[in-house]
Amino acid sequence: MGELRLPPAAESVPVARRFARDQLRNSSCDTETAALLVSEVVTNAVLHGRSDVLLVVEDRGASAYVSVSDTSPMPPRVHNFAVESATGRGLRLVDQLAQRWGVDPAASGKGKVVWFEVGEPSAAAWESFADSLLAEGAPGDL
Repeated sequence: MGELRLPPAAESVPVARRFARDQLRNSSCDTETAALLVSEVVTNAVLHGRSDVLLVVEDRGASAYVSVSDTSPMPPRVHNFAVESATGRGLRLVDQLAQRWGVDPAASGKGKVVWFEVGEPSAAAWESFADSLLAEGAPGDL
């Protein structure tokens, strides 16, 4: 298990992604999906939590457990923005690509912990996500 404390800055996102990949380099879990979801959850923490972020990555062999803590008490929300929207899909990705995910109060009593689990690589999860986007309708210029 590895932990990394990050400042609330955009530069923290690629650092978090590299850290997750490094922690999971010997795992049989879907490392690339885990890294993508780390990017999404850390981005949310940086943009909305506006506090230091604690990233925890645990390699469980065929799966990975990841948590991101910040001091904001506001829970994240899954949005249903228009397909052509440039933002707002982070938690939808987490919701569809993680095996499980959730939000818990921080142990310190200040803030929250957003966590997710990723299993072995699965094309089915990505196909389901793509199908849900297509069902919403593609932007007119596609």
